[in-house]
Amino acid sequence: MRYPSLLQILGPVFLGAASVMLLATSASATIYTFVDERGVVHMTNVPTDSRYRVGDRFNLMGGKPGKAPRREAIEAFILEAADRYNVDPMLVKAVIKVESDFDHRAVSKKGAIGLMQLMPETARDLRVHDPFDPKSNIMGGTNYLRQLLSRFDGDLSLGLAAYNAGPQRVVMAQNTVPRLPETLEYIKKVMHHYQRYRGGPITNRWLYKISN
Repeated sequence: MRYPSLLQILGPVFLGAASVMLLATSASATIYTFVDERGVVHMTNVPTDSRYRVGDRFNLMGGKPGKAPRREAIEAFILEAADRYNVDPMLVKAVIKVESDFDHRAVSKKGAIGLMQLMPETARDLRVHDPFDPKSNIMGGTNYLRQLLSRFDGDLSLGLAAYNAGPQRVVMAQNTVPRLPETLEYIKKVMHHYQRYRGGPITNRWLYKISN
């Protein structure tokens, strides 16, 4: 699935009078971003709110975001996060593949952000200050995935269902996978890529026990 570009969907970009002067002297500027409680992403080159954090560098003339991180860097972040939170790195990689197809600027229609598509409130709970930052997003997303797998006793299908639909949906379904077409398809896709990245079949395709 292709995601629209960040500038196409984020809404108004708040640029002050200083940006007009900047355009005359430079083709690029540091853009600051933050996501409010409604999931709205705010952008500016003149931060006036303490919630702003440095985001990507944008070409103000062409409106194109800066260079994407190298795949090798993303792979390194995955390994670091997987080691820290005791999650199979191939599972993290499979989730990223399905969530964003490795596009760190991806924003869903529901407002989920970045490589592992963190919702703003989830990112805030995980203390991910800049969900567009690849490393921060992967660390936060892997931490969240670990929490969900632990909560549902290592059951991979339930952990993935909770990641997609929210843990309360799983609880409401009496700790079974909610019969939501989107969630069922999500689990199927993640499992497909998980098996592909592992280079072979998973011993029990619906159960992934986390080692203690």
